[in-house]
Amino acid sequence: MADLINNYPKSITLVDGAKVEIRYMTLADRDAVLAFARGLAEADMLFLRVDITQPEVVDNWMQNLQAEITTTLAAYDEEGLIGYASVHRNPAPWTRRVGELRVNVNQAYRARGLGKNLTSEIFSVARGLGLKKLMANMTADQHGAQAAFRRLGFVPEAVLADYVEDRRGMSRDLVIMSFDINGHSDSIADPVRI
Repeated sequence: MADLINNYPKSITLVDGAKVEIRYMTLADRDAVLAFARGLAEADMLFLRVDITQPEVVDNWMQNLQAEITTTLAAYDEEGLIGYASVHRNPAPWTRRVGELRVNVNQAYRARGLGKNLTSEIFSVARGLGLKKLMANMTADQHGAQAAFRRLGFVPEAVLADYVEDRRGMSRDLVIMSFDINGHSDSIADPVRI
């Protein structure tokens, strides 16, 4: 892990020329995460796995960082946290080489290359952690997220009917996508459709 940390912080330039810093998330980022979450649009909040506007939820995230169950890269501009990419590992021995990818980018930074950069960086981190496969979960109606993951080479593994409930209490189908890390590339020639 120490070797991976030495690669950060790093400055990247987005497609529009904006410069942002990517660094490892630490306990010092707790309040920035809360501020970021509280600035998300309601539509974005509907699909979060956990409610990161709640301090106790963010505290749990910080505990997972300390326990090295979760590794998160945080992106900052001069105003504060603008996005993150996490890989969460389940400590169960039979899934120890599988990580769940979670990416969230401030709406003002979407379609500017931040999500792609964060995802590429977290792929490198996942390789460094010895992971072999990444999973991404999203609802069936998150078409933009599915398309973004398909472009990265993720493929649908399963659709679970009425498996999740959004913040409004609506049941939604869950799409599980996966990717073999050793085969990662920035794009896929022929995306698979669900």
